[in-house]
Amino acid sequence: MTTTAALVLPPEVDPLRQRGRKLLVVLVWITAVVGAGGAVFFASISGSIAGTSLALVYALIPLPVALFAYWWLDRVEPEPFRYKAAAFVWGAVVAVGIALPVEIAMSRLGMNEEWLTAVGAPVAEEFAKGLFVLLTLVRVRRIIDGVLDGLVVSGLVALGFAAMENVGYYAASYLGFDEVPYSGAEMATATFVVRGLFSPFAHPLFTAAIGIAMGLAVHRSSRLQRWGLLALGYLASVGLHAIWNGAIVVGGGIGFLLAYIVLAALLLGLGVTAVVLRMSQIDILSRALTDIARRGWIHPAEVPWLVRFARRRQARAYAARYGPVAVDAVKRYQRLATEVAFLHDAVMTGVAKPGGPDRTYALLDRMWHLRPFLHLPPALPPGMK
Repeated sequence: MTTTAALVLPPEVDPLRQRGRKLLVVLVWITAVVGAGGAVFFASISGSIAGTSLALVYALIPLPVALFAYWWLDRVEPEPFRYKAAAFVWGAVVAVGIALPVEIAMSRLGMNEEWLTAVGAPVAEEFAKGLFVLLTLVRVRRIIDGVLDGLVVSGLVALGFAAMENVGYYAASYLGFDEVPYSGAEMATATFVVRGLFSPFAHPLFTAAIGIAMGLAVHRSSRLQRWGLLALGYLASVGLHAIWNGAIVVGGGIGFLLAYIVLAALLLGLGVTAVVLRMSQIDILSRALTDIARRGWIHPAEVPWLVRFARRRQARAYAARYGPVAVDAVKRYQRLATEVAFLHDAVMTGVAKPGGPDRTYALLDRMWHLRPFLHLPPALPPGMK
């Protein structure tokens, strides 16, 4: 049995890589550390170690499930982890740092508490969150290929914002409110039930409108259409947020219940749409790789081992017989095949992609250099996928 254990894979060199990767990673780490300190500071307004700990723990509890949902949605065509981390950190630190001073300024300029809650906060917060999606579209356009990518990026920003905001809410609840005869762990837990259990995806739902607009705008050649879509997306995000915040101000408990039902229905519809879009990505991947094989760029027998996750795992398990280098080669080959497939589909369907053809050939060249290390299972019988 041949082994590749003594061999070394060629370095991953992307000739078309965008500059600033290391700087982005460093900035994300620095901002994350600042954000962790900020979270502790916000939690400390509870006035006790118990309240601080409770605020931090309650803010963290919903995150694993919420982050898993976005990881699953992004699994077919995963974006670089550094950008997803940057999205979350932006929401938790930068967006809060932008929105909070704006809201304070609105209050000092005379906006009363009701208007600030119902209108001022949605305007400031959706702008602060949506700014990251806009910067991503301008700086790294290939990160957002469509609506699903827009939903993932905007959702991660919103999750970060919600987590930091929740720390403050739980700490304030621990202290108690004048109009509510409860405080301490009891009040913080009640707030956690409302925000952490019954509405953990509220902020992602609001900002999803911006993400959808970004996903649609990336396919428009007209600058007027692109900016028009972005403006509509922002207004829709502000509107959804205003419905949520303003419902209890205007309609009290009944108003909040009605708003919750309406927004829950929208969230359900958004979730179904996201799942359908993810399923369509599998079809695009299969179709594009089949066309790539027809052109002779890869062997047709490779396609099944590059599309569905079960087959991908089988291919990696088969490569494990030849050592860890073979496994790494298959993993890298599958990742590059996914990237080139979606890029090829975009080019063939007329979607504007920066450096599309050049990047396609560069990716195919990197795949070719992996072939000496590649050990894929034998070809499947005809008709099997």
